[in-house]
Amino acid sequence: MADPVARDEHALSTPGSGRAASRRKPLRPSTGLSAGVATGGVGDLRLWPGKPYPLGATWDGEGVNFALFSEHATAVELCLFEAPGAEPASAGKARETSRIRLRERTHGIWHGYLPDLRPGQLYGYRVHGPYEPLAGQRFNPAKLVIDPYARAIAGPMRWDDALFGYTLGDPQGDLSLDGRDSAPFVPKAVVIESAFTWGDDRPPRTPWNQTLIYECHVRGMTMRHPEVSPALRGTYLGLASEPIIDHLLSLGVTAVELMPVHQFVVERHLLERGLTNYWGYHSLGFFAPEARYASGSAPGAQVTEFKTMVKRFHKAGIEVILDVVYNHTGEGDHRGPTLSLRGIDNASYYRLDPQQPRYYTDFTGCGNSLNVQHPRTLQLITDSLRYWIQEMHVDGFRFDLAPVLARELHEVNRLARFFAICQQDPVITQAKLIAEPWDLGADGYQVGNFPAGWAEWNGKYRDALRRFWRGDAGQVPELACRLSGSSDVFGRGRRHMFGSINFVTCHDGFTLHDLVTYEQKHNDANGENNHDGTNDNLSRNWGHEGETDDPAVNARRDQIKRALMATLAFSQGVPMLAAGDEIGRTQRGNNNAYCQDNEISWVDWTLDERKAALLEFTRRVFEIRRDNPVLRRRGFFHGVRLNGEGADDQEKDITWLRPDGGELTQGDWQDPGRHVLGMLIPGEAADEVDERGRAITGNTLLLVVNGGEHPCSFRLPILRRPGLWREVVNTSRPGKRFVEIAEMSVPAHTLILLEYEVD
Repeated sequence: MADPVARDEHALSTPGSGRAASRRKPLRPSTGLSAGVATGGVGDLRLWPGKPYPLGATWDGEGVNFALFSEHATAVELCLFEAPGAEPASAGKARETSRIRLRERTHGIWHGYLPDLRPGQLYGYRVHGPYEPLAGQRFNPAKLVIDPYARAIAGPMRWDDALFGYTLGDPQGDLSLDGRDSAPFVPKAVVIESAFTWGDDRPPRTPWNQTLIYECHVRGMTMRHPEVSPALRGTYLGLASEPIIDHLLSLGVTAVELMPVHQFVVERHLLERGLTNYWGYHSLGFFAPEARYASGSAPGAQVTEFKTMVKRFHKAGIEVILDVVYNHTGEGDHRGPTLSLRGIDNASYYRLDPQQPRYYTDFTGCGNSLNVQHPRTLQLITDSLRYWIQEMHVDGFRFDLAPVLARELHEVNRLARFFAICQQDPVITQAKLIAEPWDLGADGYQVGNFPAGWAEWNGKYRDALRRFWRGDAGQVPELACRLSGSSDVFGRGRRHMFGSINFVTCHDGFTLHDLVTYEQKHNDANGENNHDGTNDNLSRNWGHEGETDDPAVNARRDQIKRALMATLAFSQGVPMLAAGDEIGRTQRGNNNAYCQDNEISWVDWTLDERKAALLEFTRRVFEIRRDNPVLRRRGFFHGVRLNGEGADDQEKDITWLRPDGGELTQGDWQDPGRHVLGMLIPGEAADEVDERGRAITGNTLLLVVNGGEHPCSFRLPILRRPGLWREVVNTSRPGKRFVEIAEMSVPAHTLILLEYEVD
């Protein structure tokens, strides 16, 4: 049953009581608006009790229901705004027209229904309660806070000292209380019309073993594309335009993984240095698509354009996966601004230090961690996931710093409630779930430890390929594990080959081109004296640091890029390409371009001869992967002999070969000087079936890699069925050829893929 709000007017103007009360300054009233039935630009407003669910602002065709969770608040005021000209871009300067106290509270949820409101309405909240930082409470009704369930957010955040709940420069620091009104500087939530003509839109539901992921940035993907309309560059609609979709389809891409599109905060220190938060890993709204990526300026345009983008991708058979940041928010540590959760219910939404609740427990390196132990915080995350699946038709998620979501006390728990919900929820379980399996906490590197049904970015795969192809010694055993699907990492707990998301590069770190061009990071443009970003790049410049006109150096670099790309295509698991790697995109040696919304980060679509050749090569190797089920098994290899119908009983499902043609022994595996490896997979090792359950066989393949500095002779295996080996890919030269001799020469730093054609 709903309980009425205490009608203590003093509670609306003065923070609560307690041990920190003597340190507080009284709040100045920010406006002269009353807390009852309000009048203003929208006329007289009626307030009905409404319902506690769903949370957020919900337009039902007749009015708007508002519901906000705050367990520790003493009062909640709904503030309505009218922007000049009703343009959301000016929402930061919007005029507050009404302030309405929500008088109903059900199970900690404050709610009310306004039958006189319509979609497009701008709103925010002022939440009253104790300001006791030492006890973990940071209520301050002078600070307008954004609804965490807002479906759209309008207007930029304009940095000002009034955004902070405490007075900057005060000797008491965050224990002081700032009474200035923050509303002029805070973006406003928008009531949206959720109706959209989806038509016959259906999720592609591409099987994991047929998935090729393409990680990209909505803005950076199209800002320099000459065939995308200038008005659409950098937008959702530009990303789903015909030139981009055609390019993705030419590569065989089945899923785009978008870097964060939740509305996010641009940090003050970046703006002061003339930079920005380009990557977007600083979320402000878990339901709101980033407004910067919309081409239109109407209220809620970003929602409609995002849906249009998804619909276009689906029509082309491409899934949409979102990189989501539920581990922390853009409010930072105890010295950060009060924008949303901090001012709504700090102690419920954030993990506080149990000994000193003034401070946050931080597993992210970003100042705070969400408190997934609290059921309402967990609900916020899962409600968000369901919303993006059901309302926005998204197909999957990549969870940034995912172990944070599994830390119920301090340790990462594979049986955490978050995982249990994802496994049981009938909506979430239908989506592709991908973890970034590390965070900054103790034992934060959790590759391979996520539950069945999850895939993970395989950092071990990335590192193994980089080490092997730059020529490090002793890498053959590690490479063999990664080529064959990383069963040592993912082969337990009823998991499958798709547990491994294989990648050589991603948004974080060097691009593929820079990986073979720079041995040192060059992050001077970030303004941190090149101190940011990792120093451990596992890269090699092949004779010259940076760009060069030396044809020999460039030829070697191109060869290594082809070897890395081909290895990615021919490895078991799920491959992921980073945007622009297929055309040699460079960040000029910057391995931490998070703040560079410019040509350092944007994909350059101008193709010279070398870039065009790499693009064509990339298309070809992923076409080979797509056409041969041997390269995209669902289950792990077992090293057993095949005895099925039509199989050669002398062949194992996978065989590892030495250059002399013999099978590797235990001693061979332990040889640190070994740089050459052969991987033989018979066509009958494919484990796909057709719609009638009949086995689909592939072509027998032999993959030979030489990561050393010298060429090597490799004796080809003799199979029992007469036939001929055909060279399909040779990264040291283009073209195809039949190999009619018993031995072939494998040049240094080369990958060769051969296909066996039975007579």
